[in-house]
Amino acid sequence: VVGLGNYGLRGTRHSVGMEVLDRLARQLVLVKGWQVDKRCCADVALATAHGLELVLLKPRRFMNLNGLSVASAAEIYSLGPEDIYLVHDDLDKALGKVAIKLGGSARGHNGVQSCISALHSNEMTRLRVGIGRP
Repeated sequence: VVGLGNYGLRGTRHSVGMEVLDRLARQLVLVKGWQVDKRCCADVALATAHGLELVLLKPRRFMNLNGLSVASAAEIYSLGPEDIYLVHDDLDKALGKVAIKLGGSARGHNGVQSCISALHSNEMTRLRVGIGRP
């Protein structure tokens, strides 16, 4: 599960994916808490939920380069695009509204496009979190 965002700009509307992951991490039993993994340039936490082993990932890159971290983590943890869930902001959704999208285009989202390009696939499931337009 990947929280897309701008790592250095936490707390902004475009980093809502990372905020969602922080909240998810607080609700799950983490194996060790968040750890910096230099191999994929990301904060990583391992967790178990309902018998599933989860890798939570917060890339330490700007949004348009998040895919590099996601692709590295996918290789490290032997994950395919279909195993990856992206959590990201969506300007076209009203504030607080959420939707799940299975595959397809990036719809203009630079972080999603970065992941599609780095993984050579658009088959990731996306949780789109509405931030509305200013």
